Amino acid sequence: MTLRLPAPDGTLRTHAPRAEPFTRTEGSAPLTSRTVFSAAHVVADPFADVTPDSPAAVDWDATLAFRRHLWSHGLGVAEAMDTAQRGMGLDWAGAAELIRRSAAEARAVGGRIACGVGTDQLTAKDTAATTADVRAAYEEQLTLVEESGAQAVLMASRALAAAATGPEDYLEVYGHLLRQSAEPVILHWLGPMFDPALDGYWGSPDLDAATEVFLDVIAAHPDKVDGIKVSLLDAGREIELRRRLPQGVRCYTGDDFHYPELIAGDAKGFSHALLGIFDPLGPLAAEAVRVLDTGDTSGFRRLLDPTVPLSRHLFQAPTRYYKTGVVFLAWLAGHQSHFTMVGGLQSARSLPHLARAYELADTLGLFPDPARAEARMRTLLTLHGVPQ
Repeated sequence: MTLRLPAPDGTLRTHAPRAEPFTRTEGSAPLTSRTVFSAAHVVADPFADVTPDSPAAVDWDATLAFRRHLWSHGLGVAEAMDTAQRGMGLDWAGAAELIRRSAAEARAVGGRIACGVGTDQLTAKDTAATTADVRAAYEEQLTLVEESGAQAVLMASRALAAAATGPEDYLEVYGHLLRQSAEPVILHWLGPMFDPALDGYWGSPDLDAATEVFLDVIAAHPDKVDGIKVSLLDAGREIELRRRLPQGVRCYTGDDFHYPELIAGDAKGFSHALLGIFDPLGPLAAEAVRVLDTGDTSGFRRLLDPTVPLSRHLFQAPTRYYKTGVVFLAWLAGHQSHFTMVGGLQSARSLPHLARAYELADTLGLFPDPARAEARMRTLLTLHGVPQ
């Protein structure tokens, strides 16, 4: 049996689905050579009577089951971050509930969890928000995450980008938060390719100047910074930045284009990982890092390098819509019963884009049940009028 898949030029091509998935080495033992978080998506309630601008309706059972899937492979979960559609379907009320539920689940199963701290209580309507308002919003979320028992990830703030008049505002706000944080946090630098509202973050659109401000924040409070998550899709910049970090401060790559080489590292160091692409790659990513734990860098690269074309496809511009492909693959893999997203974001990628994502993932053997994935893909194609 073959599938006829649509291409961007309007033609159809054939794909012969795999009969069996690749055999993976299962394991839940802690990863030792790298700290690895998978940012995790949320599963929408497909039966909720909502519109794209309604508060998110979340299927909590399926959402938490997916987190248990990631923990079962030894991965940490990065919760309530960009992959969970923060600011793109999931508002602060939904994120707060997600943090409380996931942190409780992490305690129950012994899973590692870090949760996003942002300022999304301040909506786009709050055009007059000041840096004091931003600081208070951050404080509210930081308190919730710390009370839940999770590690905090201080995410980049759209409201701060709008309110700040220069680097000194970033130094003041982040300095205040780091002084009051109970435990070391992860600082998150999300580039404008993921969120255009973050252009000019750290006080300048010049990335070299912004890097110096970012490093000044860390240098002033190295005991309160566990690490940094860098999502700029620039491997050279990340390598240069991680070499300038104070002793003991980790670099968690968020580069979904160059992650194998950045995690493998070089003679001068390496990156840990906090990646959205590890949502669909969870079992394979964990297996690759366990190979790296043995010192076999070549074996690690042999497993992970072939996944880069899929990641580059999912994260192609507009990069912020990568979540659609992530949820689509979760549906095909059987982690949820439907392809519906909060905010209606299932419509954000074209059918040819989704078809190519299926083809690449199937070639990698990512689907535990290839026949189920094929049947679901065939249903989607038929729904869209693609003759089979």
